[in-house]
Amino acid sequence: MMIREGDLALLYFGEGRHYIVRITRGSTYSFNEGIVRAEDLLGRCYGRTLRTHIGVEYKVMKPSLLDVVYGKFERRTQVIYPKDAALIALKAGVGPGSRVVEAGTGSGCLTAVLAYLVRPDGTIYTYEVRREFIEVARRNLRMLGLEEYVVFKEADVKSGIEERDVDAVVLDLAEPWAVLRHAYSSLRSGGVLACFLPTINQVERTVEEARRIGFVMIEAEEVLERKYKVRRGETRPELRMVGHTGYLVFARKP
Repeated sequence: MMIREGDLALLYFGEGRHYIVRITRGSTYSFNEGIVRAEDLLGRCYGRTLRTHIGVEYKVMKPSLLDVVYGKFERRTQVIYPKDAALIALKAGVGPGSRVVEAGTGSGCLTAVLAYLVRPDGTIYTYEVRREFIEVARRNLRMLGLEEYVVFKEADVKSGIEERDVDAVVLDLAEPWAVLRHAYSSLRSGGVLACFLPTINQVERTVEEARRIGFVMIEAEEVLERKYKVRRGETRPELRMVGHTGYLVFARKP
């Protein structure tokens, strides 16, 4: 695939040394490894090996969704980590054509993951009370060409959800229990509720309210991520891991 103006490129110099840049004609990109000019990349194909102005080799790769969302997005809020975003998307059954309500847009990281999955004819309706967060999320989604799959709503979801018969409702809020009745009304039969919650007290209150309203198949989970250092005869876990980031509650409308 040929690199064109406006594309994103991942410049790989070695383990732990890679950078994502947007290719704009006339631009230069400075790193410890040297300077890269946009003209060095334009018209080239991803996968080429090139050199900086001081002769350091690098590989040009097409960045993945994860690379861009978690490595390039502007952040104004705490984000939902990939390990949690992946389980939310899978358990909520988000795929091409899905209609999903999200509340708590923040910087738009989870919004981007969901929008990527619902293409080409699905829609994410994302509620956020702070206009500045919506603008950040818009810019971030635009970076990936995903803005057209998202309807941004500057509104307090506690006052109600306008959409009906949606496939999933995803809540990243301090008090999701205050929204569960609206979520129930918004979901189609069999639709999935997914909540991201930092504390166990929030989990208890959310699950109790979900039961009271009539949700079924209620589950509370936590995802822990541990990487391994692999060497023959010396393989062991890395000293650091992505431990507790939040709890996940899932439920269905019967």
